[in-house]
Amino acid sequence: MTETSLHDNRLTEPARSQPRKLPLGLLLGLGSAGALVTLWALASRFGWVSPVFLPPPAKVWRALVTASTSGYANATLWQHMAASLGRVLSALVLTMAVAIPAGLIIATSRIGRGLLDPLIEFIRPLPPLAYLPLIIIWCGIGEPSKVLVISIAMLAPIVISTVSGVRAAGESQIRAAQSFGASRAQIIREVMLPAALPSILTGIRIALGAGWTTLVAAELVAATRGLGYMIQSAAQFLVTDMVIAGILVISALATVSELILRWIERRFLPWVGK
Repeated sequence: MTETSLHDNRLTEPARSQPRKLPLGLLLGLGSAGALVTLWALASRFGWVSPVFLPPPAKVWRALVTASTSGYANATLWQHMAASLGRVLSALVLTMAVAIPAGLIIATSRIGRGLLDPLIEFIRPLPPLAYLPLIIIWCGIGEPSKVLVISIAMLAPIVISTVSGVRAAGESQIRAAQSFGASRAQIIREVMLPAALPSILTGIRIALGAGWTTLVAAELVAATRGLGYMIQSAAQFLVTDMVIAGILVISALATVSELILRWIERRFLPWVGK
């Protein structure tokens, strides 16, 4: 072995032996969550808030275990989670099938922009509870009305992010494609759509958050299963521990979906942020 290789090994070996450190953001997040749970436990322990309004963390944990094993409101926690996940994911697929083409049309066509842009701006600020009665009248109280309410809440973020992403496509890339004889459809498919993917993924992340916040409103429509239904049933009888347990489960599912989307972004769009 030469002197140079020995020197390189001495330089690289200590770096390999260093323990891997947790990211600062993760540590801060765990610290803030721990502080919040500690404050919650202290408030319950010393009676700062009535247990009717804020039960202790241990009681919420027992409610979670009870819902998982014995069930609550006609189903187990897993069945409620499966029903809610099915609605949110169905709404996401339906919304993507409509919103991404609509965004492409708005970004690439003056006629499309004139026709669709006012509709998106009309829908965007509407709260779900405002159009919920109309959806019930139109679609009844079955499963389609629940999925449609969540889809409407998801629509605007994906459309707007798609429009923004398509417009961010480089002018030089478009001109280069035109110089090679690419058709309008090929430019949209091969240049604009790939350039818009990071923005579309960001829009999907925002839309998923909107979907989860709309879930409880959607499950007001004669649902018999779902986390929103479980929370509403518990709230009617002041079972606050079950209400908080349902809220925590929704938050956990939303966090997991966000982490999955971030992994997809790192895996398939590695150039984002570089």
